[in-house]
Amino acid sequence: MTTALGEKIKAIIQANGPISVTDYFSLCLADPDYGYYRTREPFGRSGDFVTAPEVSQLFGEMIGVFIVHAWQRHGAPTGVRLVEIGPGRGTMMADMLRVIARLAPPLFENMTIHLVETSERLSDVQQETLAAYAGHIQWHQDFDDVPPGFTLIAANELFDAIPFRQFVKTPTGFRERMVGIDADDELSFGAGVAGIDPALLPEQASSMPVGTMFEIAPARQSVMLAISERLKRLGGTALALDYGHLVTGFGDTLQAVRMHEFDPPLAHPGEADLTSHVDFQALAETAVSAGLHVNGMLRQGDFLVGLGILERAAALGRDREPRTQQIIQTAVDRLVGEGEGKMGELFKVMAVSHPAVDLMPFRAVD
Repeated sequence: MTTALGEKIKAIIQANGPISVTDYFSLCLADPDYGYYRTREPFGRSGDFVTAPEVSQLFGEMIGVFIVHAWQRHGAPTGVRLVEIGPGRGTMMADMLRVIARLAPPLFENMTIHLVETSERLSDVQQETLAAYAGHIQWHQDFDDVPPGFTLIAANELFDAIPFRQFVKTPTGFRERMVGIDADDELSFGAGVAGIDPALLPEQASSMPVGTMFEIAPARQSVMLAISERLKRLGGTALALDYGHLVTGFGDTLQAVRMHEFDPPLAHPGEADLTSHVDFQALAETAVSAGLHVNGMLRQGDFLVGLGILERAAALGRDREPRTQQIIQTAVDRLVGEGEGKMGELFKVMAVSHPAVDLMPFRAVD
């Protein structure tokens, strides 16, 4: 059984030849007729995957704590723009705002809130979630439309949804991985003719066996550059949380998730969410090249524990019935723990700032 988008992709390949993984990824997520983000409700229990803010209010609360801390370390400036790029259902922002209002009333009362969202459907959901803050929030299709001012940015699972390129090592060097059609009229992977600039490969590339995969994401670096250039010009901090690795390496990290289960990436185009690991080293190098200070990179579990999620969970559960305490504990374990189905190690967190400030719970690095 194929999907409507699968048939459309086959028609494109039959007309023009194999397409790159980048183009396949883009079509699966953003095709105007059948793309995953155009047609599905991906988030939450009824969707295909659950993001950290949907697991527990504690996640967004900790991001709120971090935002207040960053604002204070920057000298408590006025005219703040609080920006979330790719705000999902608005859950994280709602939890952040509750904490910011409690911990830093002057920040809460004087800042403006900006949600960068390309999906009209999700904007509608966010407006419902954030109805209590209606007068304070502006929506933007494009990050560049956020008005000037000192900027604090949060981006949770933004970068993994931006297309990337894959190159596979062949006997004649690394070649771009393509999607074509096999003898059974099914979508299949193959190697194309396009190569990669050897300067972009890690040093050990020459010793890697045939079949080794290398991923690069110029589009992700472009987004990081836009964020960095804004912070360099106007001042502020950006926090990125995503599924990924802290050091550039080799491997095939393209994956599809459908109804909370892993799915072969070519099996259900348009009906499964596609992601890949984010290369945080590449993002950090992009930020540094733009003149930013990298506050640090941590595993999500270490980041949340460092901000006090365990203490906050204990306070939230105090004097509650045992079942509620158990729900809170299970949620925290999912956010900070390691192992299957847990986010603490798989997800990484990076903060960048201008001018340079030291931020908890990162250790100062450059």
